[in-house]
Amino acid sequence: MTPKLHFSIYTEANALPQEWDAIAEQNIFLSRRYLAVLEKSSPDNMECHFIGLFKNGVLCGVALSQYINLSKIDTFIQEKKSFSLKDYLFNKFSSHILIIGNNTLTGQNAFLLTNGISELEALSLLKKVLDALKMKYRKRCIFINLLSIKDFNAEELPNFEQAGFKDYYTFCTQPNMIFSIRENWQSIDDYLADLSTKYRTQYNRACKKAEGIEKRKLDGSDIKQHETRINSMYLTVAGNASFNTFHLPKNHFEVFKQELGDDFLFYGYFIDDKFVGFNTLIKNGADMDTYFLGYDASVQKEKMLYLNMLYDMVGYAIKKQFKHIIFARSAMEIKSSVGAVAEEVYGIIKHTNPIINIFTERLFKFYDPKIEWKVRSPFKI
Repeated sequence: MTPKLHFSIYTEANALPQEWDAIAEQNIFLSRRYLAVLEKSSPDNMECHFIGLFKNGVLCGVALSQYINLSKIDTFIQEKKSFSLKDYLFNKFSSHILIIGNNTLTGQNAFLLTNGISELEALSLLKKVLDALKMKYRKRCIFINLLSIKDFNAEELPNFEQAGFKDYYTFCTQPNMIFSIRENWQSIDDYLADLSTKYRTQYNRACKKAEGIEKRKLDGSDIKQHETRINSMYLTVAGNASFNTFHLPKNHFEVFKQELGDDFLFYGYFIDDKFVGFNTLIKNGADMDTYFLGYDASVQKEKMLYLNMLYDMVGYAIKKQFKHIIFARSAMEIKSSVGAVAEEVYGIIKHTNPIINIFTERLFKFYDPKIEWKVRSPFKI
């Protein structure tokens, strides 16, 4: 008997089926409370849909879809001061993007399945989801340019072609930087003992530079109080990127704390009571995900603030006995210097214009910012 497969699309976390979190418990980024964060404080140029995958009337899979309108923000930051043909062409032909996955994170946060549905069945449903959402936006006179599903490491990468994604290009962007915590590490001292002399010296130098900095754990009211300053420091870091696809709203971290509670950690860095930096962490089972951070550019270099934040994250994860720190993309070399290792991540993408889609691979390589960086090996051989 042929199984009955169908999907449902939701826009409110409260409307999700009761059994949703039983499936999403493996990944906080597909949980009801995290999806509530996206519902209440997603970037202005982003709309989110939550997808239930059903087989014979039973919820067997959960997924996240995001529509991103790149014409609403400055994407190519380095070229925003003058007219850019690259930016113009991108906004003209590729600014409306529909993805299965999470554009604010790195890693497989696209979907989760139970044993009740095969990956092939789920992918066939997700293909229909993309078509349905594309039609939904067309009714609003929004014409989707690009369709995509992301991010998967080599082991996770599904057989998309078998599921009918035949015209899609498989791409690989900046790697996910992952720090693995060794079983013999019980404290930061154990980590330091495994570093080579060069990188222990780097750690000691960074700690000395950080003298005078006070680190504070902020609660929801603190985050609200410092909202403007936090946003300013976040934008300082975001402005350093060569390519941006979103900007977080001012209330994002406050809402995050409200929804995730103790699973969302916000640390502020102060000098003589002046707020000079912050970082954020998310507890996700055995892993700890780093989230967004910000700093005062006038303090960052002198105090080696960013590097000290990385060491603080390492120390916390060791103390709390997490298995991995997910450092995500960007700043690969400095993350490598504290012990993170690059993991390639893949996705698939398709342009909805059949003619342009022929050149998708070539165009993707043209627009994808290439960053040269040197792999560091901080541990003793």
